[in-house]
Amino acid sequence: MTTVLHANARQFVSTDFTKQIVRRALRYLQSGFAIHLRGPAGTGKTTLAMHLAGLVGRPMVLIYGDEDLRSSQLIGSNSGYTRKKVVDNYIHSVLKVEDDLRQSWSDSRLTLAAKEGFTLIYDEFNRSRPEVNNVLLSALEEKLIVLPPDSSQSEYVRVHPMFRAIFTSNPEEYAGVHPTQDALLDRMITINVGEADVETEKQILVNRVGLDRTQALKLINLIRGFRRQVECSKASSLRACLLIGKICHEHEIPVSGKDDDFRDLCFDVLISRYGDGKPESELGLAKLLDQIP
Repeated sequence: MTTVLHANARQFVSTDFTKQIVRRALRYLQSGFAIHLRGPAGTGKTTLAMHLAGLVGRPMVLIYGDEDLRSSQLIGSNSGYTRKKVVDNYIHSVLKVEDDLRQSWSDSRLTLAAKEGFTLIYDEFNRSRPEVNNVLLSALEEKLIVLPPDSSQSEYVRVHPMFRAIFTSNPEEYAGVHPTQDALLDRMITINVGEADVETEKQILVNRVGLDRTQALKLINLIRGFRRQVECSKASSLRACLLIGKICHEHEIPVSGKDDDFRDLCFDVLISRYGDGKPESELGLAKLLDQIP
């Protein structure tokens, strides 16, 4: 079943920062509550969600929030027709034809997870329009999903006792997101995921990219220093660290302000992300690079 996924625990980096979040979130999930991981882009919310789903120990189903998402893509829809034709030629002068035309109902991800007791991960759920997510209200509170009356099965689906839901979202000031209805937020426990500490970012760069600890620390300090300089607090530094670190590791570029390739790479990645193309941002980044041996 390609809709169902299994988490890969080897991709997760465990530090004091991540353990503290995981411990709280797993406690709530084990008690049967939905959790909501909220925080800026690049703070690892989706990775945390998939790790938690793996710890729950059930298969997981993944949904991505989208402006064009419809309720039918959550619960299911009539996906086609089944046609049955019977021809009776017992008497050669008589032709009897029977047509039986029936719609075929197909469960979508939410209904599948609720029926089977899987873990649902709804990534960036506030990118979907609020009215689309109304079906989640009864699923989380009354443990019941109401299907359209013209479906070819029962109009009600009882939620499996092992069903769990994990939501992630970016703050409302981000482009492309919608305000979330209070009724839905009231049915989940929200954990604010902030920017990881230096030790966590360093461990991620070492484990996932392959940089040594000295290079990883120099890269983290550079990017954090530049973000403070341009007063950027909207996005995390982790994605920029991973991007630059991966290219440096794969192309044997030293993390040094004296290396022209490293300087070009930092300008290409950091100015577009945090500097808004301002000349003073480029000058500030150049000064920071000059300080890296």
